[in-house]
Amino acid sequence: MKLVYDIKDKPNFGKLVIFAIQQLLAIMAATLVVPIIINGNAGLEGDNAMSTAAALFGAGVGTLVYVLFTRKKSPVFLGSSFAFIGSMTSAFAGAVSIAAGYAGLILGAVLAGLVYVLIAIIVKFAGVGWINKVMPAVVIGPTVAIIGLSLAGNAVGDLKKANAGGDYRVAIICGLVTLIVTMLASTYGKKSMKLIPFIIGILAGYATAGIITAIGMATDNPALLVSDFSPITALWADGVTLNTFVSVPDFTFMTAFKGIKDIDFTYISTLIAAYVPVAFVVFAEHIADHKNISSIIEKDLLEDPGLSNTLLGDGVGSMAGALFGGCPNTTYGESVACVAITRNASVATIITAAVLAIIISFCNPFVAFVNSIPSCVMGGVCMALYGFIAVSGLKMIQKVDLEKNRNLFVVSAILIAGIGGLSISFGKVTITTIACALILGIVINLILSKEKDEA
Repeated sequence: MKLVYDIKDKPNFGKLVIFAIQQLLAIMAATLVVPIIINGNAGLEGDNAMSTAAALFGAGVGTLVYVLFTRKKSPVFLGSSFAFIGSMTSAFAGAVSIAAGYAGLILGAVLAGLVYVLIAIIVKFAGVGWINKVMPAVVIGPTVAIIGLSLAGNAVGDLKKANAGGDYRVAIICGLVTLIVTMLASTYGKKSMKLIPFIIGILAGYATAGIITAIGMATDNPALLVSDFSPITALWADGVTLNTFVSVPDFTFMTAFKGIKDIDFTYISTLIAAYVPVAFVVFAEHIADHKNISSIIEKDLLEDPGLSNTLLGDGVGSMAGALFGGCPNTTYGESVACVAITRNASVATIITAAVLAIIISFCNPFVAFVNSIPSCVMGGVCMALYGFIAVSGLKMIQKVDLEKNRNLFVVSAILIAGIGGLSISFGKVTITTIACALILGIVINLILSKEKDEA
């Protein structure tokens, strides 16, 4: 893929800010939804609830740490990890107090990060050759495709969701407007438009949903109510004050400090069981994501800056992110897809996006605006993002000889396991669908590796 901006390129300041906002919009919905899910699972409400703004701050900090460890050579944004949702829920379920639960979030992220550090040390001495043998293109390609395909249900589900309770068919129209405008901007737009198709698409979808909602309110037609502007109107509910515009997020460490005294060995054991196994599972997804971005930028990130550095960046970034936002971070497929579609691999864009995430977390109007974007609009964007992840994985197996039974069986097993949703749970630990598909592919590839080529 011919890149418009390579890793070391630095767009001018104005473009840099716009590109960074686009990266934020691509990852923000998923990053903010993780603490919302935990609040629901753990029954956290009001002042006890996890802060979405703090999660955004943590994602920005985690990304900067990742960029530092990877020596500004990997154009990937880190966001809240969905893989640790069960672990985070367990942290609150096993705690004697809510404050102890917040302390558990930080301690659990540290335990998971230490797993990454341990693997990084092993890779530093053993090299990455064994990874390329165990996980060749025939294994990684379909696994990356599954990462995108496994999210298809989320994209379509959002596409059909009208936040204000309107008809799902109206929501689909708004989502498709977003998708089509995004595709038109990326395909037929001028150079500047091709670099920001998601911003253009989201604004078009937001405007469409807003107009349709306004018509519905004017005609008293509930079927047309798509947009919910309550996150914005709530800012002005108590009048205009300084807090209307700026406020400090409820950082996790602020509450966690009060719960340290309630942590005992039994609770630590619960955290180890909840976080450590999941960290090994996410390691497999880490490799898949970096193989994917490597194929897009045509530079092997496992060699330079090296898998040990990407692991340290991801692991230490997760620790730092959880300290502020409570959520362990991970490399985001949405960010990788954004690079692929816009052909902008500038690490300066990622750094700027991380800094903006930190700044914006204090800015109530922007956070409210993002929360007011209808789900159907983000569903339209995600159809393109997740689709590109799937296609980039399929591109990896273009050169794989599928005439060989071994390769055919490996690819087919991974695709069926992934699309079918195969997952396995052992107590509080769940091996995700992606991890199950990858492990199955590795095992089958090793079993059939002795197949001889026919004359």
